[in-house]
Amino acid sequence: MEMIKTVVELLFVLLILTGALLSAVSSVGLIRLPDVYLRSHAAAKSATLGVLCILSGAFLYFAFFLDFISAKLLLGIVFVFMTSPLSAHLTGRAAYRTGVPLWNRRIQDDLKAALEKEQIKSDSSSS
Repeated sequence: MEMIKTVVELLFVLLILTGALLSAVSSVGLIRLPDVYLRSHAAAKSATLGVLCILSGAFLYFAFFLDFISAKLLLGIVFVFMTSPLSAHLTGRAAYRTGVPLWNRRIQDDLKAALEKEQIKSDSSSS
């Protein structure tokens, strides 16, 4: 029984360490990536997954070893899961709409045609 407890504890530690590593990778991405869109992507993907791994590891540790279900950790997991990707998406969209330039090596601009189409539509409806 002690062996199983140790293995489960190691799994939770691994989950927390994975989350810390992903958060570190995210911070490197925020420093090294060239434009706001790629930085936003790094923050949204790896930081969100990193924080979720850390919070999940802590929640599972408290639940299995201390018999304590933390509502605060559950709310933190749900809140981060829902808000971080959404805020990164809206930040990128706002940056694009205000004219923040794309990285000069970017090959594709998927939003340009949609934005021009929306502009034509709004111009025709206002006249």
